[in-house]
Amino acid sequence: QVQLVESGGGLVQPGGSLRLSCAASGSISGFYRVGWYRQAPGKQRELVASIVILSGSSTTYADFVEGRFTISRDIAENTAYLQMSSLKPEDTAVYYCNSAHGALTPWGQGTQVTVSS
Repeated sequence: QVQLVESGGGLVQPGGSLRLSCAASGSISGFYRVGWYRQAPGKQRELVASIVILSGSSTTYADFVEGRFTISRDIAENTAYLQMSSLKPEDTAVYYCNSAHGALTPWGQGTQVTVSS
């Protein structure tokens, strides 16, 4: 089973940017749609954005994204990305990637994003 490993999180000031990476242990093309999810302390995990892998189109974004994030993928690199800008303190969470269509893979450890001055 292909595993997805997240990286790229960190501490950033409000208004800053980060790019998260989601690297597949095998071919990311085996996923129809991949999504970025996040879970803040005391809250349920929620879908942030998703993308159809083969076409690279048909993206979806949660309402709270408000045009600040961009999801993309590089099939040759077997990696999906989440470019985040204009970050807010309420974006602080652990970010995960997983399938966004059909069965989920086991959740990875995620990558912590902390937005704070």
